[in-house]
Amino acid sequence: MSRVPTTCPPNFQGRYTVRAGDTMFLIARRFGVSLNALIAANPQIPNPNIIFPGDVLCVPGTPSGGRVPASCPPGFQGRYSVRPGDTMFLIANRFGVSLNALIAANPHISNPAVIFPGDVLCVPGTPSGGRVPASCPPGFNNRYTVRAGDTMFLIARRFGVTLNALIAANPHITNPNIIFPGDVLCVP
Repeated sequence: MSRVPTTCPPNFQGRYTVRAGDTMFLIARRFGVSLNALIAANPQIPNPNIIFPGDVLCVPGTPSGGRVPASCPPGFQGRYSVRPGDTMFLIANRFGVSLNALIAANPHISNPAVIFPGDVLCVPGTPSGGRVPASCPPGFNNRYTVRAGDTMFLIARRFGVTLNALIAANPHITNPNIIFPGDVLCVP
């Protein structure tokens, strides 16, 4: 049975769910807090040498206003300040971007499974409707507007074309692994 604190002390960074292989020492080091402070913030753990996957720990200390990126990549929707209860997955869904694209746009978040209120994320994608080709090659009768959850592979399969043909027809998409809702693709 997991041990979960009823409340966390004031000025704490957040809650952390113990995973296999974790120790109190490693968790303290990961979050930049002292081992003694981590132990003191978690009286529900009677023996700090014995923790189990599923245990929930209070991580003491206040992040210094959250982690903020130095800059965001070109073509991003904007910045988002993490709120209590947010996860990278929920934020990606909220903005209609893939989880992988959100993670890739935020290298200042070393562990995307651990974000805190106050962290600032770059949200990839363009708010103004996406990237649109100047023109499609001759014989390409279809244009497709990317929707949330789409990948180049899924779009190619949907239209019965090869992935390589779809990529070649869309040189305005510089990285075919990262497409955004609103991007417009030429479909051969």
